[in-house]
Amino acid sequence: MPDRSPAPRPALPLANAPPAAPVRAARGAAAPTAPAPDIDIESLVTEDDTPVDNLPSEKQQRLLTEPLYSSWAGPGGGRRFLAAANVGVFPERRNPAIVPDVLLSLDVQVHKNWWDKEHRTYFVWEFGKVPDLVVEIVSNRKGDEVGEKRMRYARMGVGYYVVSDPLRQVMDDELRVYRLSAGSYELREGRPWFPELGLGMTLWEGEFEGVRNRWLRWTDAQGELIPTGKQRAEEEAAARQQEAAARQAAEIRAQQEAAARQQEAAARQQEAAARRQEAAARQAAETLVQQEAAARQAAEARVAELEALLGRRST
Repeated sequence: MPDRSPAPRPALPLANAPPAAPVRAARGAAAPTAPAPDIDIESLVTEDDTPVDNLPSEKQQRLLTEPLYSSWAGPGGGRRFLAAANVGVFPERRNPAIVPDVLLSLDVQVHKNWWDKEHRTYFVWEFGKVPDLVVEIVSNRKGDEVGEKRMRYARMGVGYYVVSDPLRQVMDDELRVYRLSAGSYELREGRPWFPELGLGMTLWEGEFEGVRNRWLRWTDAQGELIPTGKQRAEEEAAARQQEAAARQAAEIRAQQEAAARQQEAAARQQEAAARRQEAAARQAAETLVQQEAAARQAAEARVAELEALLGRRST
């Protein structure tokens, strides 16, 4: 984007100004040498209320800041971070500041009194370090993102410098990533990955806030997108729905299995009843055979008895 550094203002007198209470970095790069204490902080232009951004850049900036707060676990170990867009960075107490489209700084904390002049922008001596990464989005040919601005970030000691040129106005590439080495930037090749931050970047074709575009997005170590808060909520809702559907399907399967077991039990009971009926029928048939045999024996005995009686009478 074009250079949006606020225009210098004349120094304003400040009497009996108390010293600023710095917010120290929990860990990280050493802070640059503190500026001379007699420079009036009130003379620094931290904002000038000039409307400068275009709609594509504004959406892109939010897409690079909001997901870090809504979905990123952070660099780990409870370490804090600051992701901001269009905030002036003052490496020393002089105008103008340099204003990256997006900055990311680890192990820093915004002061609780952030409306106070000495805490309301990124004063390097207040935060104790320069940002770890800055992003510039090229919107015209006036910002000199790959020239003076790149050298200025290198002099500040910013570890990573990312230039996004969606329309390829100043670069042949749509995206370039530079890493600071020995005081100057070296162009990085391959998939953008920032090991010190635990983050990567990618160009993503998709829809954000109703606009389909090719967006610059953060990724994790596996190359997966760091989702926006809305995307994460939708993913969690979809996961809950899938889980509920899976539970419902499991309950239906359990009910079906229980019904099948009941049917099997009923079938076994019917088979057992049929076997008992068959056994009873066999027993009844055997009893009938026995009764018939006994009746025949009785009849034969009666016949024999009658024959014997007749034989005695004939003699």
